[in-house]
Amino acid sequence: MHPAPSVIIFTVFSGMGFGLLAFLGVGLPATSGWAAFFLWGLGYGLAVGGLLASTFHLGNPQRFLRAFTQWRSSWLSREAIASVGCLLALAPVALSDWLQLGWPRGLGLIGAALAVLTIFCTSMIYAQLKTIPRWNHWTTPALFMLFAGAGGAILAGQNGAGAVFSALLVAVLLTAFRIGDGAFAARAQTLGTATGLGIIGPVQGAVRVFEQPHTSPNYLMREMIYLVARKHVEKLRALALIGAGIGPALLLPLTPPTMMGFAVIALLHLIGAFAARWLFFAQAEHVVGLYYGQR
Repeated sequence: MHPAPSVIIFTVFSGMGFGLLAFLGVGLPATSGWAAFFLWGLGYGLAVGGLLASTFHLGNPQRFLRAFTQWRSSWLSREAIASVGCLLALAPVALSDWLQLGWPRGLGLIGAALAVLTIFCTSMIYAQLKTIPRWNHWTTPALFMLFAGAGGAILAGQNGAGAVFSALLVAVLLTAFRIGDGAFAARAQTLGTATGLGIIGPVQGAVRVFEQPHTSPNYLMREMIYLVARKHVEKLRALALIGAGIGPALLLPLTPPTMMGFAVIALLHLIGAFAARWLFFAQAEHVVGLYYGQR
């Protein structure tokens, strides 16, 4: 898949933002005044900024409101509804923390649950796609949830939770890399199955491209077919593992509770998250590539 910057920014920032909002919703950390204003503003800024970035990848951004109408069948629609519900439910809680009003945190718990649901819905947009075997696996929602948990915990100053989430993230990333590398081949799809011509001829499945169906790349080839060199894959995987998981897992227990320390670890995690998410899209092999003989 083409690793569109808008979708990468959307998934990284919104995940981190909703992860932070989930922690703030349950009262972690217990802040008030301008410290609360900063943390809630950061959570809302990342979540809303990520959601807005996703609209740049829509074919007709002006029709984004239609995303709310297909909740019965679309994970994108469910994500939109859950995200708006989360942001609305947490608004009074954020106001209470900022102005020290002491309102009950019942809405905070509801908002935190909706934040987790939003992240899960985002992950299922990709995990449901059987046409992309690398994504069609339990590791996809697990990665989205762990990235949100680790990023949110780091920003919320929850060292213990952040270290645990980061360590789990390393394990699931390694699992996703290993399983994902063989997922496409395991489906046993070929050019013959893609075109329906595999049953014809003396040697079943021996189908090859004689000539491309058109003279220039079309939308499917631009969006669904992307090749990345293996040497770049290995470097980015190492960056993702060290930046998003190993580094924070080792540094968080040793970092004093200072804003500078958390900022450095958050930046390290963010770099690793961007590397992992770029690979998530760049390495996703869509079966449509078989039709064009590019798999």
